[in-house]
Amino acid sequence: MDRREIAALLAYIGRLDPRSIRTDEGEARDQLAQWNELLGDVPMATPHGWDARVAVRQHYRASPYQIQPADVVRPWESYRRNRLALHWDPTPSADPDDQAAWTAELVGTRRAVAAGIAQPAYAPAITSSQEGINPRLQARLDQIGSCIPPAARAALAPFRPARAAHEAAVAQGLPDALSVRCEWCLAPVGEPCRRRRIGPNDGVRAITPRATPHPGRVDLAAQRAQHTEQAQQPALA
Repeated sequence: MDRREIAALLAYIGRLDPRSIRTDEGEARDQLAQWNELLGDVPMATPHGWDARVAVRQHYRASPYQIQPADVVRPWESYRRNRLALHWDPTPSADPDDQAAWTAELVGTRRAVAAGIAQPAYAPAITSSQEGINPRLQARLDQIGSCIPPAARAALAPFRPARAAHEAAVAQGLPDALSVRCEWCLAPVGEPCRRRRIGPNDGVRAITPRATPHPGRVDLAAQRAQHTEQAQQPALA
């Protein structure tokens, strides 16, 4: 803020709190110089959410004391930190071999975000969309049927017995037990059933995954599959 904006902010504060008004010309000049010294790097307002008058108004809504320059600086610093916390550095358009230009663009973007001039750049979300997949990669996936090659899947089987048993059951045409919630151990959809180890005082000491689902879960999955198959059959005339 420049001196004119500081003067406007002090006039706004005077309307909210007449105690802050300085009638003596010397005192008013000293007050303006003090606020200008402490708020010279704080903007009056930015295009994206910051307004010093809002900070003043929030202060008087929560405190009966006269406002001080620090009561405006603190919200401004919090605003800067929050925006930088949301910011994800996009790849600069400068030549990566030009280290000075690369760094200057990166720092300039961060400063613009912190100052409220530019909006934070958010990290791209991870999605399961197959749009734009490489044709060669898609052909390879169609060939092996999974992103994990069969040899690697077999090598991993001893280290994840529950997943290996699940995949073997599905390959044999059995119902997918993990597609339903287990009513016995309350394992959610997609997770293996769990075995509880009970201690001497009837307290649960540990919970470990089972290699095979509980029988009730298998039966429930079979019932769901049968119901779905019957619902998909065309109705007889």
